[in-house]
Amino acid sequence: MPEPEVDTRRREIAGVLTGEFQSPSPDQVLENVLENVLLFLTSRRDRNAVSLVCKSWYRAEALTRSDLFIGNCYAVSPRRAIERFRRVRSVVLKGKPRFADFNLMPPNWGAYFTPWVTAMATSYPWLEKVYLKRMFVTDRDLELLAQSFPAFKELVLVCCDGFGTSGLAGIASKCRQLRVLDLIEDEVADDEVDWISCFPESGTCLESLIFDCIECPINFEALERLVARSPSLRKLRLNRYVSIGQLYRLMIRAPQLTHLGSGSFSSSDIVAQGDQEPDYISAFAACRSLVCLSGFREIIPDYLPAIYPVCANLTSLNFSYANINTEQLKSVICHCHKLQIFWVLDSVCDEGLQAVAATCKELRELRVFPIDAREDSEGPVSEVGLQAISEGCRKLQSILYFCQRMTNAAVIAMSKNCSDLVVFRLCIMGRHRPDHITGEPMDEGFGAIVMNCKKLTRLAISGLLTDKAFSYIGKYGKLVRTLSVAFAGDSDMGLKYVLEGCPKLQKLEIRDSPFGDAALRSGLHHYYNMRFLWMSSCRLSRQGCEEIARAMPGLVVEVIRNENEEDKDGFEILYMYRSLERPRIDAPEFVTIL
Repeated sequence: MPEPEVDTRRREIAGVLTGEFQSPSPDQVLENVLENVLLFLTSRRDRNAVSLVCKSWYRAEALTRSDLFIGNCYAVSPRRAIERFRRVRSVVLKGKPRFADFNLMPPNWGAYFTPWVTAMATSYPWLEKVYLKRMFVTDRDLELLAQSFPAFKELVLVCCDGFGTSGLAGIASKCRQLRVLDLIEDEVADDEVDWISCFPESGTCLESLIFDCIECPINFEALERLVARSPSLRKLRLNRYVSIGQLYRLMIRAPQLTHLGSGSFSSSDIVAQGDQEPDYISAFAACRSLVCLSGFREIIPDYLPAIYPVCANLTSLNFSYANINTEQLKSVICHCHKLQIFWVLDSVCDEGLQAVAATCKELRELRVFPIDAREDSEGPVSEVGLQAISEGCRKLQSILYFCQRMTNAAVIAMSKNCSDLVVFRLCIMGRHRPDHITGEPMDEGFGAIVMNCKKLTRLAISGLLTDKAFSYIGKYGKLVRTLSVAFAGDSDMGLKYVLEGCPKLQKLEIRDSPFGDAALRSGLHHYYNMRFLWMSSCRLSRQGCEEIARAMPGLVVEVIRNENEEDKDGFEILYMYRSLERPRIDAPEFVTIL
């Protein structure tokens, strides 16, 4: 401890002993809080709890918060957020609910970034990081972002739309300290602007560049020069217009990469007769730091051996764009003993998942996506693959599994073998599918998951389910924060079990289920504690929704009809969320706020 501070403490102790000690002033209390408590808190939940202690802690927490997280852009206004938190350097802002990813929300619903960036431009001159998810972002927004924050370093856009390559050009040219530009599953318009060439000609600070979602060609020569003058680059994910031959050229200029998205894993380059193709195996072998591989679009399996040299060190492998079969997967996965995250298409079949289970003992997260998402398709993975994973990957914490056939026995086995599961999302794509061996509902399988997986916070359920499954969730799912329901349940009692039994529930998504007004009313005690409730194609009436709106004035109740729906009182979707503000003023015509 520095000497002056020791002397101060000694004088305080002496003052107490002689009776001369005086109570510290409020300013001193605030200073002690700032120095001794708040500056050590990084968790936003801890900080939220601290801000509720008293008014002085509330003010102190606001003054020391540098990272601002807003889970719903309509839950609070930019003005209110900025008035409270004045020293923010990092903003996370989320817009549309998750079901928008499945085209269940009409376009042009909202979630505009414009009012936020306009307010931040004059209030947060020291802003360094922005993370947006499911927001509508314009090129003008990106221009303002680039102009307003001279120390701006990180931009991450996930599932966003509204902008194009001209907006990216503004970010690249004006953000001279840019370290991260990650574009993930965005819809980016092709403005025929060469945005890659807009990065500074001198050395850059780039550490991460992700643009695999951009569906237009890029200037490869400019990209090659950019990679060469970015010595700090660690993450690079390319779009499908970059061939494996071009990938080779980038890899030999950036052997320091730790995360690589390969773009198209096929060659668009014409190799002259007699010329030899590049030595792809040597290029991968030279990247000794690679721990994460993705991409593999338009894959030619003959090129797969090129990645063998790095497989032993991989902790993350994403084959979700690679249409490979069982044997092709086996040739790779047998080398991946350290793998912790694995995404794959169901084209690898149950046998491929059995190979994963035999090799990947450290696996923490698995996602199996359908190559054919139609309800009547013949799914190549089933309960056989799920049970193999549960028996071989005992450290699994998160799973997303699309299939057409499942059994209660396989799900029960997973609940017992993988009791550390935090996320369990089982999507049986055909509607109301029972246990395909016994013909029974899938109640007991999902019941076992919530009973045996004590850490479970996220659950997605599907298949033939009765109210009994929901009673299990309400009784045992005490930590469940996010619940997704599709084509499930018997009656209003099912939803009532959940709303009355899951105290931690934050996000509830329901589609095509038989829940009506009585089920909706059963959650009146809990809606203020939730971030949102989404119900589409259920049995709700407008009158029932109006009752909720009258009973809970702090809740925004939106009823959303299809854009072509002529009946003004009819609606397809109910979307409710808590908000500190009046109802939004940017709602389109097909949205009615009750």
